[in-house]
Amino acid sequence: MHYRAELLEKAKRAINKKAALGPDVDLQEFEKAGVAHKELTDQDLLRLPEEEKKQLIMSGLDPTEEQRSGTFFQMDTKTVYCDVKQKGVEVIPIRVALQEYEWVKDYYWKLVSVDVDKYTASVELNLHDGYVIRALPGTRSVYPIQACLYLGKEGLQQNVHNIIIAEEGSELHIINGCTTSPHLKRGAHLGVTEYYVKKNAKLTFTMIHNWAEDMVVRPRSVARVEEGGLFLNNYICMKPVKSVQMYPTTQLVGENAVARLYSIIVGSPGSEHDVGGRVYLKKPGCRAEIVSRTISNGGKIIARGHLIGEVPEIKAHLECKGLILKGGVIHAIPELEGHAEGVEMSHEAAVGKIAQEQITYLMSRGLSEEQATSTIVRGFLSVDMPGLPYQLKAEIDKAIEASDKDMM
Repeated sequence: MHYRAELLEKAKRAINKKAALGPDVDLQEFEKAGVAHKELTDQDLLRLPEEEKKQLIMSGLDPTEEQRSGTFFQMDTKTVYCDVKQKGVEVIPIRVALQEYEWVKDYYWKLVSVDVDKYTASVELNLHDGYVIRALPGTRSVYPIQACLYLGKEGLQQNVHNIIIAEEGSELHIINGCTTSPHLKRGAHLGVTEYYVKKNAKLTFTMIHNWAEDMVVRPRSVARVEEGGLFLNNYICMKPVKSVQMYPTTQLVGENAVARLYSIIVGSPGSEHDVGGRVYLKKPGCRAEIVSRTISNGGKIIARGHLIGEVPEIKAHLECKGLILKGGVIHAIPELEGHAEGVEMSHEAAVGKIAQEQITYLMSRGLSEEQATSTIVRGFLSVDMPGLPYQLKAEIDKAIEASDKDMM
């Protein structure tokens, strides 16, 4: 395919280009060769070892596939299971899509540039797989589609490229879980995701990271939202990880387009998170909201947010709140950028600790100090994510509950 050849040439020229943000990673330290896995059936999912199933469930993938419209499951470099249960929804491994569907080239590397940095370049040069998920015009997914990107081989660099398309008037909900084998300690995950939200469509994307302590993670993503479209992006990372750096961008290109970005992050000792979100509001009536909740238990968290209002009659708000429990650093960087009269933009940022009087009050009601602290932390992390299907809200609640003991 001629267009792939041009992309490969651009990627080769950028393979040593360092990222603008975050600590540099030497990709030469990781293996990139394919890992053999057999394809799985739905029954095989149910027969996975209990320890493995627990990891998957913690990442939002339900092996029973109950209340799911489809499933994509990639282990290391290979797609081992791909199934769709609802008419009007497509779930396709991206390597298959590139070979069999001509229309995919209209979306592949169209929002993210292949030469942004060495991480995007490496994804193209060493593409393992990833998925294309599309809701056809007017289709509304009854249940969420679940996708899992799983690392089991020690020292592997997993390279994935995902494309998500909500066609005009459609509604699509996705749970994307990224996790490792319970026994894996070290690896790298490089992921490119391009989101297309067409006119009057709605896309809810919830990403749950459940990595290992010595994992380095470099996602790169851009979303494009057309007139009347709604993009809800939720990110949850509450388990130890060595380094995560990502700064997803959303382009609101149609009138009355809306983006809401929410994140819940817990930084463990030795971990480093440099995360955030950037939204361009390009047409009248566009609205955007970026909300983050961060907790440091000894890690370093940089929480970024950038809102760019390019035209009048837009509204945008940025909210960043951090809680330091057991040392570490939280660095909030909120940015508002207005380019026209009539923009309405605001932000609030706060970093602090749990007030002793709150703990004392709850202890006076019969709770132990640990129970009181846990209750306050849960309340702090309870971010209202409007428009979520109850299944997705349940997954988020489970992730918070499962991590509660670790935080304490």
